Amino acid sequence: MAKVKTVYVCQNCGAESAKWIGKCYSCGEWNSYVEQKLAKESNKSIVFTDSDKLHPLKISEIVSKNEGRILTHIAELDRILGGGLVPGSVILIGGEPGIGKSTLALQVALKLNHLKTLYISGEESPQQIKMRAERIKFKNENCFILGETLLENILIHTQNLQPDILIIDSIQTLYSDKLESSAGTVSQIRETAATLLKFAKTTHTPVFLIGHITKEGSLAGPKVLEHVVDTVLQFEGDQNNLYRILRTTKNRFGSTSELGIFEMGNEGLREVPNPSEVLIAQTDEVLSGTSIASTINGARPLLIEIQALVSSAVYGTPQRSSTGFDNRRLGMLLAVLEKRAGFKLSQKDVFINIAGGIKVDDPATDLAVIASVLSSNLDIPIDKNICFAAEVGLTGEIRPVSRIEQRISEAEKLGFMKIFISRYNSKGVDLKRFKIDIVKVGRVDELFRSLFKK
Repeated sequence: MAKVKTVYVCQNCGAESAKWIGKCYSCGEWNSYVEQKLAKESNKSIVFTDSDKLHPLKISEIVSKNEGRILTHIAELDRILGGGLVPGSVILIGGEPGIGKSTLALQVALKLNHLKTLYISGEESPQQIKMRAERIKFKNENCFILGETLLENILIHTQNLQPDILIIDSIQTLYSDKLESSAGTVSQIRETAATLLKFAKTTHTPVFLIGHITKEGSLAGPKVLEHVVDTVLQFEGDQNNLYRILRTTKNRFGSTSELGIFEMGNEGLREVPNPSEVLIAQTDEVLSGTSIASTINGARPLLIEIQALVSSAVYGTPQRSSTGFDNRRLGMLLAVLEKRAGFKLSQKDVFINIAGGIKVDDPATDLAVIASVLSSNLDIPIDKNICFAAEVGLTGEIRPVSRIEQRISEAEKLGFMKIFISRYNSKGVDLKRFKIDIVKVGRVDELFRSLFKK
C-alpha cells in the first residue's frame, strides 16, 4: 500500500508547507497554496542507471568524451545553441500561443532525416500534426508521432523505440501516476521535468521541452524548471508581424546573448540570414526622427532602425515612452541633451521605438537614439546613408564601445557611406582599411554641429 502524504504547494514558486498559509514565505504571493497529495510508491517500474555515477571519481580519473554536436540543419537555431545540439542536453522553448513553438519543433524533427526522432504531443492529435507536416512540406520516415500525456507510458515507448531526439509538446500537459495532482501543477511539472532530465543525461538523448508562458510573459510553472534545463529559448514577436525572434536566456553550452530571426509563412518558419536588411525600413522617403544604429548581439553585428517622435506635451506631465529600449536609459539621455547640449525637452513628449519588434540593451545605440531625438525635435531628417555606434556618458562625452571594427564592417557591407563613432575608439584599431567615411566625435554638441549645421 502506497503511503499518502498531504502537502500544500505554492502555485507561484513551488514552495511546500505542511499546512495552509495565506502568504507564501518564499515569494510573498497571497492565497497561492493548494493542497496536493503525494503518493510514494515502494517499487519503480522504470529505472535509469549510469555506471559512471555509481561512485565518486577523481577529476583526473574522469574520461572526457568529445561527442560532436548534432546539427538541426536550421542555421539560426544551430547558431544560438552554440553550434548544434549537445547529446544529453535539455532545451526548453517558451513563447506565447501561436508564436511558432510547435512549428519549430516539428521542423527540427522532420529535417533530421538521418536520426530517429520521437515527437510526443499532449495538445494535438497525430492527425493534426500530420496536417502541419504536409503544410510545411517536409518528409522524414524516421519521425515518429505519439499522442500521450502519462509520463510512465512515454518512458516505456522511449525505451522501446530508443530515439535519437525526443520532443515534448508540452511539458505542462504531462503528468505522473506518482502524484495525485492534476497536470500543469507545480509538483507535476517539477516531477516530469526531473524525470526527463535524468532520461536525457543517462541515455545521452537531446530533449526538447515546449513550455507555456504566463500572462506576465514568464515561463509557466516553478522556477526550478528553468534551473534544471540546459538551455532556455524564448520566442518573441507579434502574431500580426511576420517575423519571430528566438532569444537565448540561458545556455550552458554557448552564449546567452544570441538571437535568431525567423519569418512565419504558409510553409512554416523560414530563417532570415541577414536580419539587418529586415530591421531597416526599405523606403525612398526621407523622414525626420529616424536613425540607424550599429549594434552587436552575441557574435552577430546588426544594424537596426531607431524611430523617435518629439512633440509638445498635451498634458501637464510630459510622457517618456520607449518600445524595445530601456525607458530609464531614455530618461538619462534626455537629461544629458538638456544639461550638456542646451535642448529644452522637459515640456515635450518623447517616444522611442526600435523597428522590427526587437529589444536591445547595447550601450552603442545611445548615439543613434540622441540623433533621432534631435532630428525629430528640429524636424530635420538624417541622411539614410549615415549610421551611429557609440555610448553617451552623463557628462555629455561620446564613449567608445567594444568590437568597433565589426560594427563598421557591417555598415560598410550594407552600403552605408558614413558612420559616427567615439573619438577614443580608434586606439589600436586600423580604421584606414575601411572605405566608409568614419567621423569621430567627442561630445554631444559636436554630433549636433556635424549633423545639422552645414
